Formats: sequence, structure tokens, C-alpha cells
Amino acid sequence: MPTSEADLDWQDVDHGNARFRRKQLGAADGGEALGASLYELPPGGAGFPYHYHTGNEEALYVLAGTGTLRLDGEEHALAAGDYAALPADESGAHRVRNDGDEPLRYLLVSTMNEPDAMVYPDSDKVGVLAGAPPGGDSGERTLDLFFRRGDAVDYWHGEGGRGDAEGTGDDTAGNDADDDADDGA
Repeated sequence: MPTSEADLDWQDVDHGNARFRRKQLGAADGGEALGASLYELPPGGAGFPYHYHTGNEEALYVLAGTGTLRLDGEEHALAAGDYAALPADESGAHRVRNDGDEPLRYLLVSTMNEPDAMVYPDSDKVGVLAGAPPGGDSGERTLDLFFRRGDAVDYWHGEGGRGDAEGTGDDTAGNDADDDADDGA
């Protein structure tokens, strides 16, 4: 049975530099492999910080209002009827903001693959989600981590640089047991 957006409540998001309302249409209608959300940005509002996904392609279609799409480092004017594909790689890095005097409404469609990693080039942060994709049921998430790249630790030693694990000059020598223990295999 079709879902009417009029029957769904808005979810208000106000995280300082991200201010918008959203209705998760795909989730409300039982979508699993394809998500769709209706977004409304007030004048001066903006969507999620500039980012791209490594595992999910997105697309947006503007329904009403005007604004700006920052896409792959370039700014583009947005108006009703505009469509933009957002590939699952660096070229799909994006952020929407409302520069107009009226609300900006757009539909955002996404594949719903998980796990997914999101990269935030402006803040040099990375997010990793597993158990439920972005836009999915956060209560089902088994992993939901965000961190600055500079805070990452090396897999083998916990410090920067992979190094020589066994003093053999071979970065992979003698690490099979460690690899199994760390991965839970």
C-alpha cells in the first residue's frame, strides 16, 4: 500500500551547522534496498556536512525552493526540477544549503548498503556504520563510529606506520595469528 508523506511526522534535526526537517519515506513504506527521504531546509538551513559515501549512491531531486549544492568541490544553484546524481566515491561529495527566502524541499534517494563509510573532507572525519545503513533503523546498528583521521591507530601496533612486525623486513610475516584474533575468526 502506498505511503502518503502527509501521514508522516517531520523529524527535526538541528546540529549547529546542519538544520533541516526530514520524513523517511522509504523506511515508512518498508523499503529495504532503496531509501527515500523528503528533506525541507528552512531559509539559511543546511543539510548534513559536506561528505560522501563509499558504499551508497545517492541522488537528489528538488521539489520546491532554491538553494546551493556543493558537489565535488564546486557550487551549483538549485531550483525546482533540478536532479543531481551523487556517486559512492569522492566525486559524489555533497552538501545542500538553502540560500533562498522560502523553504527548500527535495527528495533524496539512496541505495541502502551496509556497512558504509562516510568521509567528511572539510573536517577530515570518517564515519562507519554497520548493522543498518545510513537512513536505516539506528536501533539495529552494531557499529556507529565517527572519528578524525588523525586519531586513527595503526592496525598492527596502535601507532602510526605499519612497521615490521617480526623484525624480518616483511610487514605480513608472523601476523596470521594476530589477524585471526583481532577479526574474531
